[in-house]
Parts: sequence; structure tokens; C-alpha cells
Amino acid sequence: MPADRIGLCYAALVTAGGIIGFAKAGSTTSLAAGLLFGLLAALGAYLNNMWISLGTSGMLAVVMGIRFLNSFKLMPAGLMMILRYFLGKSAVFETSQESLGQFELQTAPAHKEME
Repeated sequence: MPADRIGLCYAALVTAGGIIGFAKAGSTTSLAAGLLFGLLAALGAYLNNMWISLGTSGMLAVVMGIRFLNSFKLMPAGLMMILRYFLGKSAVFETSQESLGQFELQTAPAHKEME
């Protein structure tokens, strides 16, 4: 099974956000959090482990949601909430597609006609 492309893009954006936060504001906390959460998101996407991906994005959603409610600024908290929403939607879609694939229709064997 190939790696989750949407999850890898999300991981790259999280990592880039941490690096940009460090470059603009000199925040080592942003750098550390961006690298840590980006690595966890990339790991979940690479392994196709929905629980790691959703756990990582869920933790970021809580942190960024609190930051957004305190500042009402779209960048970076609001943007991360929007990205997390789309990541969650893609994970639910993939899970529903996988579960549908498990229930393939079984056809009854053909019976011989009696002569």
C-alpha cells in the first residue's frame, strides 16, 4: 500500500510552519514543535497508520484551536485547523473505502440443471 500523499503534504506543511515560525520570530518552541509534529505526521502517513496521523493532527488541532480562540488570527492557528479538517475528511473517506472493500458480494455457485 503506497504512502498517504495528503498526510505527507500535511507533514511537510507542519514542518515548514515550525521552520517559518523560527525564522520570523526566533521561536525555538515553534521549531521544535514543528519538527516533532511534522515527523510524527510523516511517520503516520508513510506507514499508512490512520491512528498516528489522526492523533498527531488532533493534538495540533487542540493546541492551534486554543491559540486561535485567544487571538482570532488566521495564521497560523486558523490555517492549521482548516488543514486538520481536510486531513480528517480524507482519513474518514479512506477508512470507509477500505471497509467497503472487505464486504465484497459473494455470488452463489451455479447449480446444474436437472435433465
